[in-house]
Amino acid sequence: MNLADCPARRRLGAALENLSVTFRGMTAHPDEHNCECHWGSPEELSLLKTPDVELEPDLLRRTWQAVDWTDHAAVLRRILPQFAKALVADRAEPLGGLEEAGSSLARGRWQQWPEDHAGAVREFLHAWLAQSLTDPDALVPAHQVFALCAEASGTLGPWLAEWERQAGYLSDRRLADAVAEWEYELLGDSLPWSVDWYENDEGEMRAELVAWLLGHAVVRLRESGASADLRHRIRLLGLTGEDRWTDPHWPGHRY
Repeated sequence: MNLADCPARRRLGAALENLSVTFRGMTAHPDEHNCECHWGSPEELSLLKTPDVELEPDLLRRTWQAVDWTDHAAVLRRILPQFAKALVADRAEPLGGLEEAGSSLARGRWQQWPEDHAGAVREFLHAWLAQSLTDPDALVPAHQVFALCAEASGTLGPWLAEWERQAGYLSDRRLADAVAEWEYELLGDSLPWSVDWYENDEGEMRAELVAWLLGHAVVRLRESGASADLRHRIRLLGLTGEDRWTDPHWPGHRY
């Protein structure tokens, strides 16, 4: 597919370029340090204090995964253009789910940055989610991008609204794929991704996701051609306790 044929891909490309412009020249704090045994060498640390030098993939991964920076926000701004491109290209190599990368963004408290900085991050996340929903060649599954966005922001509302805006057959099919990935954990009253950032409320997120699936998503699942079995599993989310697991369509999950 040509770039010109995919508006979401153009939007994502523009968002990535805006991150590069917005965070050009950023560095970690001059006094930033980390454990040489567990993180990396003094030479590698010096690269974080040097602007606009591309990091080796393993160094990039160690940097965004580290939880003990003195000024995580400054480190995040230093690596963000390269980090975002690695995420989109499915080269970020998280040890857990992709929501781990969202936790790194949350630790940087990007929503509290000046609006030109926060706005660039916000647009990147929206553009990436839209691309994951509508681009046939998207490399990262939409449900993983969605989980990253939720963990990065601590809320589902903007990302559910983005999914509603991206109507169409491909977006509906990717909703069906997401539900197929999520239904086991949701029926066990859990959120289908790991919430690592302590300020995020797992129970609140799950309740909001279930309400959206029972409301908006049900119609789209039917129109997408999702199987009756999958649609029944979403219906079961509206039941509790014995009513759920004694229903004739209970899938037999064990927890």
